[in-house]
Amino acid sequence: MNVAKMIRDTWIIAYMKSVPDIKRQPLMILILVGLSAIPLFFIGLFGGDDPAIFQTGLVGVIVSSIGFIAITASIQDLRFDRYVKLREMVVAMPVHPLSYSMGLTLGFLIFAFPGFIAFIIYGVYLGLFGIVSILMTFASMILCWLALAAIGFTIATYMQKTSPNTLGIVANIMSFGFVFLPPVYYSESMLTNLGGMDLSWIAYLFPTSNAAAIIRYSTGLTEWDSVAFMLHWLVLALTVVIFSALVVKKSRWREN
Repeated sequence: MNVAKMIRDTWIIAYMKSVPDIKRQPLMILILVGLSAIPLFFIGLFGGDDPAIFQTGLVGVIVSSIGFIAITASIQDLRFDRYVKLREMVVAMPVHPLSYSMGLTLGFLIFAFPGFIAFIIYGVYLGLFGIVSILMTFASMILCWLALAAIGFTIATYMQKTSPNTLGIVANIMSFGFVFLPPVYYSESMLTNLGGMDLSWIAYLFPTSNAAAIIRYSTGLTEWDSVAFMLHWLVLALTVVIFSALVVKKSRWREN
């Protein structure tokens, strides 16, 4: 495996998927920032006077600004590439599946990155982030992005015969599911006594909720628990490894 070539191919594909669109539609970046901020507006409007609720929502916005687009791009853009024949061109080069999948989502990550940085800066202004918590946020979001990209790419390659409309619906459902259902915009402590059951384990099932939990621990929004903190890191890293291995070994992007 030529790692240098994989990295180079990833950046080339990311450039192809982002820079031309940014030149044609520079306002798209502002639109993405605005859409990402909508949940935070409603949290601030209806969340009461507790600043911790708003800051927890801000963590959710930071995670979703990258998490939402990562898995959507992996599924929908792979579908689009089949119709414009870009995939056939990439396969003929040839390019490693990991380079292709990461390049696709990295291209869209370039769109999302300005919003991500803006929300981080806003968090610094609110006193939520310090140097260590910022580094933890970047590290956890890199792993979250890698995990979601690999998950989305694996799913898309196993849905070769699925219609474009169905794939688009699947991508949207998964994006909303990964961002809004698990404890991303809210703390997993809210699930400790839900209907008499402890459902806080749900936070360990999703890359987005693991990343959000790491950020909340790092910023002090959640009471410190070293075991839970390290377990979130471990599960997030294992998710990246497992689904990246599936991309390499099981993906069907070169068939047909």
